[in-house]
Amino acid sequence: MNYTAHSTAIVDDGAQVGAGTRIWHWVHVSGQARIGERCSLGQNVYIGNDVRIGHNVKIQNNVSVYDAVTLEDDVFCGPSMVFTNVFNPRSAVTRKDEYRRTLVKRGATLGANCTIVCGVTVGEYAFVGAGAVVNRNVPAFALMVGVPARQMGWMSRFGERLNLPLTGNATTTCIHTGERYQLVDGVCALAA
Repeated sequence: MNYTAHSTAIVDDGAQVGAGTRIWHWVHVSGQARIGERCSLGQNVYIGNDVRIGHNVKIQNNVSVYDAVTLEDDVFCGPSMVFTNVFNPRSAVTRKDEYRRTLVKRGATLGANCTIVCGVTVGEYAFVGAGAVVNRNVPAFALMVGVPARQMGWMSRFGERLNLPLTGNATTTCIHTGERYQLVDGVCALAA
């Protein structure tokens, strides 16, 4: 075992957990889950079977990562944020064959108590504010807040708001890293 797990944690046989990963109190990792290196699973986290988690992912306390969710490298899941996997659940109707896949791309931040409705993609380095409800795809570098979540700006890889309009064409520089960002026809990316 090349990861650390608290004595109260349950890691089912068959689960793949990468080197340097830390699993804290009362965590349950299901047997078919795949977790990368240097991750941190906070207290009371649940990881389903059909879950893929990249490297250096931070999942804070009280988060359940259900089947059909993929988290790429460097994703941050804030305390008590929520994933879903069935769009229209009913207790009396079995819909396990209707799970909608959710993808959270590299470097994205999902703030405390936000909800990610199944079937969406959260773009690279996007930033979802605390308490937001995401019910549609989120562009890379987008800052999303509210219920339902609406884009309010753009965020750098460093995690600071960029001085860019929501639409159109513009360029700016992250004051912390010196990285240049370019907005072209409403799409934000690192400048070449």
